[in-house]
Amino acid sequence: MPQSQRDVRNRITAIKNVEKITRAMAMIAAARLRRAEQRILALRPYANAIRRMTRRAAQSAGPVPRVKILEERESVNKVGLLLVGGDRGLAGAFNSNIVRAGVAAGREHEDAGRQVLYFASGRRIASSLNFRGLDVAESFTGFTDRPAYPDARKIAQRLVAAYLDHEVDQVETIYNGFRSVISQVVRRETLLPLQRATVLESEARDDEETSGDAPQRRTVPEYEPSAEAVLRRLVPDYVEISIYRALLESAASEHGARMTAMRHASDNAGELIRDLTLEMNRARQAEITQEIMEVVAGVEALG
Repeated sequence: MPQSQRDVRNRITAIKNVEKITRAMAMIAAARLRRAEQRILALRPYANAIRRMTRRAAQSAGPVPRVKILEERESVNKVGLLLVGGDRGLAGAFNSNIVRAGVAAGREHEDAGRQVLYFASGRRIASSLNFRGLDVAESFTGFTDRPAYPDARKIAQRLVAAYLDHEVDQVETIYNGFRSVISQVVRRETLLPLQRATVLESEARDDEETSGDAPQRRTVPEYEPSAEAVLRRLVPDYVEISIYRALLESAASEHGARMTAMRHASDNAGELIRDLTLEMNRARQAEITQEIMEVVAGVEALG
């Protein structure tokens, strides 16, 4: 059924209002993205240094020190998965990619005979897991667009407590790593135990790449009072800074995804407005043509 000019005009007005909203949201996301990028660039050197110090202290300590958080379980029967996402939607596939990766990781562990315990950072992640019938041990919300270090410390304390209380035997994090405005990659990292931490392995690879093929002499640090004591102090910071970095990477990725999604929505709204305007003009022309034909027919009838 063809639409009247009034209906088409009302649709154009409604779509223009939506376009204004999406453009404003894209501008807000762009401004927040710039700030998030600055925070990531400022944190990365410190985070890399903490991880590097932790790895080297663990190597110098030799056998596993008698520190509870460093105890490696003989077998991994329970795994804790921390899924880092956002509190809000309208960001394309940003949240769904994390949920999809988290569910796939959970099935992988379950197929290996392990129990999975889910932790969620972000209201959308928690609701999606609940919708899929997966129980969330604890969710952390209200800060995903601008996370602070105390937020990371709160999550770290919960995960460390779960590990120390034998609630889980291994902790993994899944989050969107920020590459660029249009490129975010899902990362899966093992956080605990320290002996299996993939984040430390990535730092070791980075050191090898920067050192090149030529052998270099590296100063062996001496620890006072001992490498074990230093490691005991570094490990909590390592967990906190790793989670904080994941939160910042995820926040920047969310802003980038939302900015891209809102720009695409604005472009689609513009195309729809043009199509509807063309349709309205054609309807107006057809109406004018019809009126002219009626006038001509009336004149011919009178003549």
